[in-house]
Formats: sequence, C-alpha cells, structure tokens
Amino acid sequence: MDYALSLIGPMADGAKVTLSLFFITLILSVPLGLALALARLSSWRLLSNLVNGYIWLMRGTPLMLQLLFVYFALPFVPVIGIRLPDFPAAVVAFALNYAAYFAEIFRAGIQSVDRGQYEGSKVLGLNYLQTLRRIVLPQMVRNVLPPMSNETITLVKDTSLIYVLALNDILRTARGIVQRDFTTTPFLVAAIFYLAMTLVLTWFFQRMEKRYAKFDE
Repeated sequence: MDYALSLIGPMADGAKVTLSLFFITLILSVPLGLALALARLSSWRLLSNLVNGYIWLMRGTPLMLQLLFVYFALPFVPVIGIRLPDFPAAVVAFALNYAAYFAEIFRAGIQSVDRGQYEGSKVLGLNYLQTLRRIVLPQMVRNVLPPMSNETITLVKDTSLIYVLALNDILRTARGIVQRDFTTTPFLVAAIFYLAMTLVLTWFFQRMEKRYAKFDE
C-alpha cells in the first residue's frame, strides 16, 4: 500500500502532461471541427470535397502514424519544412485528427435539425449566421452530446500514444517505474488515474444531457 501511495507523485506529474494535451486538443479541435462541418455542408462543391477528403484521410489513417509524420516527416515536406518540438507536434497531430472526428459529429448534429426551422428563420428575417447561432447550434449541441462524450473519453485514452515521442505522460511514467522496480503496480495506479479522468468526463456529460433534456419537456 505504501509503495502504491508513493507512486501518486510521479503519476500526478505524468497526468499534467496528459491533461495538458487533452485540454489543448479540445480547445483547438472543437471549433476547427465545427468549421469543417460547416464547410462540409457548404453548397460550394470544391470546398465540400476538399473537406471530405481531409476527413477521410484523418479518419482513415492511425493517429500514431499521424504523430510520427508530424514529428519526423514534416521537416522534410517541401515548402513547410518545420521541425516541431515534442509537445507541440503532439498537439498538432491530435488537434488535426480529432477535428476530423468532431466535424462528422457536428455535421450529423446540424443535419438532424428539421429543415423547416430554416424556413421559419427566414420568415422571421434571420440571416444564415443568426439562424446558426440562435436556432441550429443550440439544438445541435443537445443532439451531439452522447457522441461527444464517447469521443472525449477516447481522447483521454489516446493521449497515451505520445509515449512514442518520449513525452512523460502517465503511461510512460508508469512504464519507466515498472522497468526500474520490476513490478506491475505502477500500471494499476496508471489505470486508476485514467479511470478517474473518464469518470469525471462521464459525470460532466451526463449532467449536460440532463440539463438539455429539460428543454424538451
């Protein structure tokens, strides 16, 4: 028991890296995903096709491969040629990847809003942006909460992939202690950290779903 408690400090340090990546990814990928969803639904065929291709690419290739590409291959790409440090490289890869997933979630949420409400907004004299802000997006948020919950929980677990960039997140910290002390207890402590984070997220989204459910009553 004392040994397990002694691991909390190092694991907490690893959790700081994990949580930093998690929150920064959300801050960047959610608005980017919404912008991509709106572009995907655009009547401009070229823009819609480009976004569709981007989403297909990001969802069709492993996140780890994207991580490795941003960190190792990006410096050799013509015109770009940028070498990013470990953590910024992880942020770029995660934000671009999750924006594609959120884009599809938001697209489905927007399309779930009855088309008649668009017509009603025109009668009220609302323009497209006003319709989105006052009518479509509030309903979209309610509709996308369940898939958003699943995706954010997946994000927490996917942060463990950054061990390939030698970042000291929870999993890499646990692995280092296991190799040092020859015991699997650090893995159990790491699992508790991940479970605690997903528990908080589950509680938060359940509260949000209940809050929005009141508007249907």
